[in-house]
Amino acid sequence: MTAHPLLAVLIPLVADLSRELPEAERYRRLLLALRELLPCDAVALLRLEGEVLVPLAVDGLSADTLGRRFKLGEHPRLQALLAQRGPTRFAMDCGLPDPYDGLVEGHRGHLEVHDCMGCPLYLQDQLWGLLTLDSLDPARFGRVDLDTLAAFASLAAATVMANERIAQLLRRVEDEHQLAEVYKQAADLHRPRELIGQSLPHKRLQEEIALVGDSELTVLISGETGVGKELVAEALHAASARARRPLISLNCAALPETLVESELFGHVRGAFSGAVNERSGKFELADGGTLFLDEVGELPVAVQAKLLRVLQSGQLQRVGSDREHRVNVRVLAASNRDLAEEVRAGRFRADLYHRLSVYPLRVPALRERGRDVLLLAGYFLEENRARLGLRSLRLSSDGQKALLAHDWPGNVRELEHLIGRAALKALSACAERPRILSIDSQALDLPQRAGAVEPMPLREALDAYQRQLIGAALQRHQHKWADTACELGVDRANLIRLARRLGLK
Repeated sequence: MTAHPLLAVLIPLVADLSRELPEAERYRRLLLALRELLPCDAVALLRLEGEVLVPLAVDGLSADTLGRRFKLGEHPRLQALLAQRGPTRFAMDCGLPDPYDGLVEGHRGHLEVHDCMGCPLYLQDQLWGLLTLDSLDPARFGRVDLDTLAAFASLAAATVMANERIAQLLRRVEDEHQLAEVYKQAADLHRPRELIGQSLPHKRLQEEIALVGDSELTVLISGETGVGKELVAEALHAASARARRPLISLNCAALPETLVESELFGHVRGAFSGAVNERSGKFELADGGTLFLDEVGELPVAVQAKLLRVLQSGQLQRVGSDREHRVNVRVLAASNRDLAEEVRAGRFRADLYHRLSVYPLRVPALRERGRDVLLLAGYFLEENRARLGLRSLRLSSDGQKALLAHDWPGNVRELEHLIGRAALKALSACAERPRILSIDSQALDLPQRAGAVEPMPLREALDAYQRQLIGAALQRHQHKWADTACELGVDRANLIRLARRLGLK
């Protein structure tokens, strides 16, 4: 006896509810089942965070979609879907702009006439997010499909609930301090800027942030210019028990040498020319919270000695005062210099270096993060789309290839500026304001990488290919070696030996 099509799709998903699966894999299976049940060209699962919809999983949409953040005020079609308790199907000639204009894979033009529907997801009667389906066939969906989607949405909500409960249980097992949980929940209300990425190096960075964030250790954040060291500092503060207290930042390279001490420790009236009032320094402002010292390697040696004293004793003196002030501050520091080399050269105090680098944390360069560049590009594309008042802003296929081939010496900051510049150039080249503005490689105007045209020895090329293949498989399986070996069809021990030789373990 043949099972009903709906049951044939839903039964495996029901079985998944009791399994401990990685979030990405659980949601991937959910969307594949949805496309099997309701054949279409693109599906997406989005989580509602305040007034923004964040894509958690997509199928049939461009890779950069996962990096985009859809503000409800700018997307009336998404607003309309969330306004209804049940599923909604838009008329094929609906005039509301589609948020996925130009993002459906295999379709480079406007979504002028197409079939689109979606359904909000509720967890325990609370609006959680949204499922969306798009078909290039304008007559794909019918009345019965709305009922099917409503039934599927209930299971999708159960899938999301299972994922969140499993994650919550794992967090509770790892966290023995209930007070820290309270602080973390409070931190969610004041969420820092988002660290976007799915690559293995990015996930390892996030794991280290979670490990050291909820501690009192001093962290020295290193990395090239533009990798996002300040965002890492924000994430460390948000993960700590100090999250409800201030995070105060000071760029040590942006101050004249004569003002650095006053900025750090404060001053009293008359301490120096121009000191007409008493003033608290950054340490006092950060009392009970966190102080982030960016470009700490630029501090004058004399100030380094006074900083060391505060770190050791928790006491400071304002410039021009003999009075001691006690502060309780966690210090995070960052530098794009090699401070160990600066110590050897005599430009940085060894004792201060060791005091700051209790937990060294390196932020990977963008060129080490593979396809993360497309997710980040999607985030910046959506920002520029809203700023320029466009209905859709996308990357062409050759534009995506150009981003993936670039070395990114300026890292994420270079990418952010590049997208903004390319969007302006592409818009200025249009005779009329377009509905979909596509950024191609010409608008990006990236230099050709010299290494891209040079032949590579066979062994090096083979190693590079194996490194890419194994790294991608590890990422898909959450760094589980047995599952990775199973996918690649090799023995687990042999895979680990090969990974060590390739520098992946």
